[in-house]
Amino acid sequence: MHVNDLFDIKGKIAVVTGGGRGIGKFIAKGLAEAGADLVIASRKLGNLEETSKELEALGVKCYPFKCDMANEEDIHNLTNFAVKTYGTIDILVNNSGMTWGAPTLEYPLDKWDMIFDVNVRGVWILTQDVARIMKEKGGGKIINVSSFYSFRGAFEEVHPAIAYNSSKAAINLLTMNLAAKLAKYNIYVNAIAPGFFHTDMMKYLWQPEMKSLLDATLSQVPLARPGEEDDVKALAVFHASSASDYITGTIIPVDGGLLAK
Repeated sequence: MHVNDLFDIKGKIAVVTGGGRGIGKFIAKGLAEAGADLVIASRKLGNLEETSKELEALGVKCYPFKCDMANEEDIHNLTNFAVKTYGTIDILVNNSGMTWGAPTLEYPLDKWDMIFDVNVRGVWILTQDVARIMKEKGGGKIINVSSFYSFRGAFEEVHPAIAYNSSKAAINLLTMNLAAKLAKYNIYVNAIAPGFFHTDMMKYLWQPEMKSLLDATLSQVPLARPGEEDDVKALAVFHASSASDYITGTIIPVDGGLLAK
């Protein structure tokens, strides 16, 4: 197969959670640029509608769908909507996630449960839904979004969000376990672990009064810059395409070298 054909996903159907902004939007845009039609989902419909218009301007179809990943009924409705709209699902990107910061010895149990409900339980429910569809159609590609924090601890002063790191570590093992169990159905499961990215969530760091904190953050990154759209969307297209057909169960950091030191 020609190398260009290996990366071709024209006509494929992708579901991207958290696709309205940030890294999810970057990934959705990459899949759209490569020719996939999409459903993008999150709790905030406004972001989704705006992003859907941007992606449809690229010549593909894109439907926004409001979905709370902590709500089981919402998740099943998302799967049903994608299948009703397109007939199948070829690519699933589990990007939706949340965090909550508090001192470790005072971390509230309800916030721990909230993080795991969205970051792990919701991912599992949606993945099981979609994997059943992929099994019947003969295969598919599942891409989980983890974090470089899934590989390491952090001082309280740097990242007081113990549930987040732990939830993303769970996603890493879920990725490997699913890859082993679903391989016989030709379902591939891999994960991307971003580091520090220039997203809407982090835009406050680019305010003039935050320059010292931004500089301190970037000083920890060997490549000395934040991740941008191009740094993650190509990897997502690789995982979504035939180019990755001998790769499953991997967690690939996209972190500017943070884990190298």
